[in-house]
Formats: sequence, structure tokens, C-alpha cells
Amino acid sequence: MRVVSLVPSATETLLALGVDVAACTRFCERPELPHVGGTKNPDVGAIVALAPELVVMDEEENRLEDAEALQAAGLALHVTAVRSVDAALAAVGELARATGRPPPPISVRIPAVVPDARRTAFMPIWRRPWMSVNADTYGASVLASLGIDVVTADDPDRYPMVDLATIAARRPDLVLVPSEPYAFTDEHVAELTASVAGADVRRVDGQDLFWWGIRTPAARRRLRSAAATR
Repeated sequence: MRVVSLVPSATETLLALGVDVAACTRFCERPELPHVGGTKNPDVGAIVALAPELVVMDEEENRLEDAEALQAAGLALHVTAVRSVDAALAAVGELARATGRPPPPISVRIPAVVPDARRTAFMPIWRRPWMSVNADTYGASVLASLGIDVVTADDPDRYPMVDLATIAARRPDLVLVPSEPYAFTDEHVAELTASVAGADVRRVDGQDLFWWGIRTPAARRRLRSAAATR
């Protein structure tokens, strides 16, 4: 089956499943594959010209108008919606079934974290304004499964704007600074260290936090190690 993937996480997973990915976005970090624009501005004409049997999209990564344009051109879509570790594992199986591939035997079994060992964390994802995530996101779910609760978990917005004084008042144990989607510099890390006094500030792999799918089991192990008590 020839597939076009407009979702970086899905592209990585599809290739691991052995799917023929005819093209992907420039954000998928696959220079060996043809690119058809970005996640928010795909080249619909180029996708249609490839005549894929399936186009993989995501409810959050991609735009509704692009999905409608591809459907109007007669292309079949598979749309993912991943907001938790469980949903990530389910998405792998759904992608395998949608492309006629056997589902891989993946597992995320890691020893449970006892309740009194749970910690809290602030996880910035943007600056100017500072932004984070609430509990209804894959990144927060990954951390929660490792015994780390984001201090913005109860915010009504999935990606709330925050100020560092409010975050400092919540006294997080950790500040986990991801390598993406925002390119935080050493100066930003120093600002966080000074503003959220008492928190253990650490850099972590943003792809392990936000790219779901085939990488989820290993990503959880790496994040657990990166956030381990020192």
C-alpha cells in the first residue's frame, strides 16, 4: 500500500511497520523521502498527483480544510487522535490494520511508581508567551505514567499560557525543558532556573515527549532515566 503521511509520529511508525511511505512532511526528518510541504500547509496537489491509497493525518497536527480537500480529491484518509500513552499504543495497531501490516508486539510495561514517590513538573513548550500542557495531552500522559504530574494538569486549556511567577508558586520538583517544539537556549534554561527556584531543571528529548507510536516504549525508558532522582 502506497501511503502519504502528514504526521511525523505516524511516519516513523509506518516505516517501522514496513509500509511503503511515498511521501511525508518536511518535519518528519526523513530526507530520503519526498516531501509534500508541512503539517499545516501540505501541498495538496502534489499529494493527489502521487495517487496514494491512503493519507495519514492527525486531528491536532493537521488542518481540517486540508483533510476536506484531500477527501474531495477522492483520497482515503486515516486520522489519528493521540492524547495518552494508551491511545498511542492503540494508534500503532490501528495504523498496522489500516495498511495491512501485522501489529508489532510493543509494550510499555515499566515498574509502577509508588504514590509517595510521585513528583511534579513544569514542562514549557513555548516562550513569549510561556506555554505548557494540561493532563489531556500525550506529553503529560507519558510523564504521569512515570510518576511525574505536570503542575498545569488541571488547566482548562490543553496548551495553557502561563507566567513563571505562578509556576514558581506551585513549587514543582522538576522543570523539564524539551528540545522541541521550541528551541530553548542555555539562556532560557538559566532564566527558568532563576525563576523557578528550588526546582531541578533538566533538558529532555522533545521527540520522546511528543512523538508517539513505535517509539513510545523506548521513549518512556529514556525519559524515566532522564528524570530519575539524583
